[in-house]
Amino acid sequence: MQQLTVITAVGTDRAGVVHDLTRAVLECGGNIVESRMSALGSEFAMLLLVSGNWHTLARLDSELKKVGETSDLTVTLKRTETRTRRENMLPYAVDVVCLDQPGIVFNLATFFSNREIDIAEMNTRSYAAAHTGAPMFSVQMTINVPGDIQIAALRDEFMDFCDQLNLDAIMEPVKG
Repeated sequence: MQQLTVITAVGTDRAGVVHDLTRAVLECGGNIVESRMSALGSEFAMLLLVSGNWHTLARLDSELKKVGETSDLTVTLKRTETRTRRENMLPYAVDVVCLDQPGIVFNLATFFSNREIDIAEMNTRSYAAAHTGAPMFSVQMTINVPGDIQIAALRDEFMDFCDQLNLDAIMEPVKG
């Protein structure tokens, strides 16, 4: 019977860090079902959903502790289950671009949380504007909107909210 575990690993960004961790997963008989990996400052962060039988996941737990010690990684594992499909939810993509300022992610999270809208995925990044070099911030997220929320009203509220914070935003249905 296949079981699932979530692995998080953070360590100094260097060549081979992904190799070290994924080799251990493969050698223990695990299968990477989903993953997110990114350099964050001078660190490299990995988030993996791994499947395997009970023996595989138990072996993986001890092997990844060794990998963490030898590769200067902080590794944690947490058993999980398959995510239950939430009925009556509409997936929407939200893209935001603005001048970088504190509180952008918090304000977006507050807006959606107050309406009981689930943030399924979020990616953010800071960058310099092409011609001016101004500090910019972008957010891409996928949200799950309950089917009983009127989309037109939500979109209007969201655009008003973004105007108040000087955020340039788009909210559209996820296609495909």
